[in-house]
Amino acid sequence: MAKKTYELTANVSTENPQSIRRVLEDLIEHGSVTPIEGGFQVKAKMVGESARDLNRTLLSALRKAEKKTRLRAEWASGKSVERFFDYVPKGVHKG
Repeated sequence: MAKKTYELTANVSTENPQSIRRVLEDLIEHGSVTPIEGGFQVKAKMVGESARDLNRTLLSALRKAEKKTRLRAEWASGKSVERFFDYVPKGVHKG
């Protein structure tokens, strides 16, 4: 499967922001990690085979640092936007 570039917009909620921030900054090479109440807002570009794979990789890495981490993410590629809550897909919007 060919790799595509996705634009990530996400809110990460956690009880331990210090440990999560380090993981986010290591994973997010091209983007921003902004503190918000109870976690972080993330905007980034990431390359991968699918939004599902990128979402799973990101959430798994975050949960290794802090088990009680929640991820609400939108992965946009072209005119398609895929939404996830944690590992669960919540729909695809094609514009």
